[in-house]
Amino acid sequence: MGPPRRKVLATAEETLTPPDELQQGQQIARVIKATGNNIYAVELPSKDTILVELPSRFRSTIWMKRGSYVVIDTNALEGRDNKLVGEIINIVRDEKAWRKAPFWPKQFVKQPVAVSDDEEEESRVGKMPSSDESDA
Repeated sequence: MGPPRRKVLATAEETLTPPDELQQGQQIARVIKATGNNIYAVELPSKDTILVELPSRFRSTIWMKRGSYVVIDTNALEGRDNKLVGEIINIVRDEKAWRKAPFWPKQFVKQPVAVSDDEEEESRVGKMPSSDESDA
């Protein structure tokens, strides 16, 4: 049986708005991949890759995909002797609001979507060949 609906809604509401400031040891990171057992590989603004753990309050309530952003706390798992460097303490859901925050890393710039205006470069995958093409 899953968690009560009120806990799921409270967790979802908590992740919508960014905090006023990040505490010591907290930083924003980009999710690279899920490695299994609620462990995620994330990329820091310095381009370092680390392993972090997803706490139980986020499991099965909020889903993350590659390229999404999370707030990690590197002080949370200081006493443990393993490969985990930190713990996910918040998941960025409203990215537009979070990007306006003063603590958003400049290294995580929004990638522009490339749109080509060339009609000639149109993909022909799955289309019939045109009638003016010669059968050589």
